[in-house]
Amino acid sequence: MPEPSTLYLVKRLELAIRAVLDDVLRPHGLTAPQYTALTALAQRDATRGDGLTSAQLARRSFVTPQTMHEQVTALERAGLVSREPDAANRRVRRIRLTGHGRDRMADCAAVVDELESLVEGALGPEQRDGFRDALTRALAAVEPVARG
Repeated sequence: MPEPSTLYLVKRLELAIRAVLDDVLRPHGLTAPQYTALTALAQRDATRGDGLTSAQLARRSFVTPQTMHEQVTALERAGLVSREPDAANRRVRRIRLTGHGRDRMADCAAVVDELESLVEGALGPEQRDGFRDALTRALAAVEPVARG
């Protein structure tokens, strides 16, 4: 029987992580895509602090703009994000993480860290570094083609 392809294994890992994330985030009132969006907003806050448009957030969260619109609406209703007009273009709305959103992410940190530790624990320290490096290089090779 032939070995499964690398792409197949990567996809299976992604789906397994997504299923576990959904399970551990559910008690916190979040889905994996919502948590991914909050993470992208937190990263933007840490680097630039100007929020993201819905289209930017969709790209960073790996969902369609339509799906992101639904996610942002739910996150806004929960008080985890806010939408404000862009200073340079009033038609553009910037999405920002609220204090409540940062608190919710902090509440989720332990369960997300536990999942990451489970994945990393399957590898030794050298393998972990090599795995991260390999994933980073593979991503750098594929992303330009995907954006093509």
